[in-house]
Amino acid sequence: MLVTGSKAPEFVLPDQSGRDVALSDLLQSGPLLLYFYPADFTRICTREACEIRDRFDDIQSVGLNIAGISPQDVDSHQRFHAQHRLPFTLLCDPGKVVIEMYQVSGPLGIGVRRASYLIEQDRSIKDSVLADVRLARHVDFIERAIALREAAGMKTL
Repeated sequence: MLVTGSKAPEFVLPDQSGRDVALSDLLQSGPLLLYFYPADFTRICTREACEIRDRFDDIQSVGLNIAGISPQDVDSHQRFHAQHRLPFTLLCDPGKVVIEMYQVSGPLGIGVRRASYLIEQDRSIKDSVLADVRLARHVDFIERAIALREAAGMKTL
């Protein structure tokens, strides 16, 4: 995992529609919750995406953006995005280049660790969490980010 205070590496990956998206694009309108997950359509990953979907209005209301990264291709992400009505960006990293850059590759390079980063607009990493199967830690991480932004007066109407 990258450490708090370090700079998040810039990247460009295709989204679920096949359009190239850069980290800097995702940060244009505010801080970013960037999460890494192992695979589309798996039980825990689907629950995670749906938990985020269900909190999406709260996430946006405090000026946060959100995007997920996994190694599946555009077709898989497009189907996953549509089937679960996800209102946020999914990025494709089949070569695991960005997954490696963010140090969330699984043991011996197999798979992807479930990790979340809160990245400020200057690309500094403000906070992170790593919990492979404990989905509640990621949900708590998102709720804490929302609460901190609300406390700082970032809530919009």
